[in-house]
Amino acid sequence: MIRNTHPTLPEFEYIRPQSVGEACDFLTRHAADARPFLGGTDVFVRMRDGVLNPKYLVDVKALPGMQEIRFDPQSGLTIGAAVNMNRVIAAAETREHYPLLADACRSVASYQLRSRATVVGNICNASPAGDTLGACLAFNGVLHIQSSQGVRQELLSNFFRGPGKTTLQTGEIAAALFLPLPHAGSQGVYIKLGRNKLSDLSLVGVTALGYPDPGAPSGYRFRLILASVAPTPLIAKQAEDCLAAQPVTPASIQEAARLASEACAPIDDVRGSARYRKQMVKNLSARALTSVWEKLNRRGQNDISSD
Repeated sequence: MIRNTHPTLPEFEYIRPQSVGEACDFLTRHAADARPFLGGTDVFVRMRDGVLNPKYLVDVKALPGMQEIRFDPQSGLTIGAAVNMNRVIAAAETREHYPLLADACRSVASYQLRSRATVVGNICNASPAGDTLGACLAFNGVLHIQSSQGVRQELLSNFFRGPGKTTLQTGEIAAALFLPLPHAGSQGVYIKLGRNKLSDLSLVGVTALGYPDPGAPSGYRFRLILASVAPTPLIAKQAEDCLAAQPVTPASIQEAARLASEACAPIDDVRGSARYRKQMVKNLSARALTSVWEKLNRRGQNDISSD
């Protein structure tokens, strides 16, 4: 059998609704044959490879609010579903208040692809390897989801159900992502391990975020989210609790990294073995947490010197 070396997209009908209601109604009526799309960086590839074959593609990019990015200093950042990753990176509000998200977006493929790819699309794709998912979870992101019945809000921590599976129902559209204001003094880092430095899915991704919290025994709280090592993005809760419950030291960071490795359940595939991924979770978690801790210390020293 000769493999097709130049696959093409199957035929489909392009639908551009004029309102959210029209889009939701169409998606409901054609539930088995229609898919919404934003940048198309995932859906077109999957159609080309024969994984998807929808009869209709419903372009929701031009719907009201989809292209907006808004920051409220009292509440947080709202990113419309069609805001591409380069706009997120360039936004002054992102760079000042959510640099971890900007770093995660910057790790995605090339500049050209990021001019199409969107954070909300990355979330709805629900790939365990999604680069921006960890930052959005670390910031306690909330999706605004629209349907013919109105708008509902979904905590991102409840949204993922498995590879490519979410809580989105027939006729629903993820319209925006809301990120609450980060805790004062927050510092974060995203480390991605791939087979190359550009355009590769992560073998392991580690997102770490830390911030001062006088209510924690250690005086700090941490968020640690792992990619590519479970069916959904994995929040390493035991590792987080470990660092909140005792002084943050090299030994406690190593213990948290060990707990993160034990919590994950990676698979063997052509890109890496489960054993290798678990070891890399331990190594990269230790590196990420150490980096965050060093940033927190530098920030604390700067605050003292400025006084």
